[in-house]
Amino acid sequence: MIDLDPTDKAILRLLQEDSTITIKEMAAQLHLSTTPIFDRMKKLEKSGVIKKYVALVDNTLVGKSLTIFINISIKEHGKDAIDEFIKEIIKFDEVMECHHVSGDSDFLIKLLLQDITSYNQFILDKLAIIPNIGKVESRFSLSERKNTTVIKI
Repeated sequence: MIDLDPTDKAILRLLQEDSTITIKEMAAQLHLSTTPIFDRMKKLEKSGVIKKYVALVDNTLVGKSLTIFINISIKEHGKDAIDEFIKEIIKFDEVMECHHVSGDSDFLIKLLLQDITSYNQFILDKLAIIPNIGKVESRFSLSERKNTTVIKI
């Protein structure tokens, strides 16, 4: 964990709300000059606290309105088998998230797809060719109630 002072936290809060905010705007809101804001942002980037700056796209407006969560159990649980599964599953553009989890399954996968036909194609043409898959359980999101990237700091 990296120690963050109140100014670092304020910068991160502002950037999480709007990553297009200018250094000048941040400086004005935080009552600082632009140089310390710039220096702190570079420090946060270099340390890995800030991974990257992105645009958050509305998946429904780009034709990806079907969200599916898949629980996957694999047959073998050795390090090589786990690494191989991860290597294969993260290749697919439809896979938005891949979590190695505890409990009844081994992995929780989040997919964004166009429709049920594209889901069927994903299962048959992509998931089915990955070796070592045991059990697959899919859950379709009926509605999204919260989706945020903001981490409270």
